Amino acid sequence: MSRRSRPHPALDFYARGVFPMAQSPTDPSVFLVEPESRGVFPLRGLALPRRLQRTVRQDRFEVRVNSAFQAVLDACADPERPGGWINPALMRMYQEMHATGSAHSVETWRQGRLVGGLFGVSLKGAFFGESMFSVETNASKVALVHLAGRLILGGFRLLDAQFITDHLASLGAEEIPRSAYLERLAGALAVEGVLGPPTALSGAEVLQVISQAS
Repeated sequence: MSRRSRPHPALDFYARGVFPMAQSPTDPSVFLVEPESRGVFPLRGLALPRRLQRTVRQDRFEVRVNSAFQAVLDACADPERPGGWINPALMRMYQEMHATGSAHSVETWRQGRLVGGLFGVSLKGAFFGESMFSVETNASKVALVHLAGRLILGGFRLLDAQFITDHLASLGAEEIPRSAYLERLAGALAVEGVLGPPTALSGAEVLQVISQAS
């Protein structure tokens, strides 16, 4: 039986344009969120700051995919992090989704040590970014750029950032109204995305992919 033979029931939420959250890591309840405005990264036309491009091109970090999902999830769910929201119920949900092939991590490593990364949920041609962490400067940003490149190569149509922040906006995210988001989501759900090639990509290769799509 394949990893994708039984889709996780929570994917129905994402397909409707809503996503689960918790008030805090210690609050046991989970609620669904449907923002009036949505943060997204435009995969076709993603504009990256030049300084970030330079960092990506230097290949300071080794980038891996799905090699340490639990470690990334644990780091993102650290209750000591400001603004933390991943409670035990959501932790179990993401673990189950990873086991069935619909939750993924992109990690940055330095000298064999995990120093940053992100995780999210994939459904058809949509990727829903959930959280990211970094213990070294730019480590999570590099993971995000590599994710974008892989999504473009894999035929994805949507990289959902959920809520827009100044930090995400500085990386190329934009805010769109719910109606526009639902249109993009529908288009993404009409295609089948694959999370990029099985081989590792250099920073220069990733930037070339993003540049060609812009």
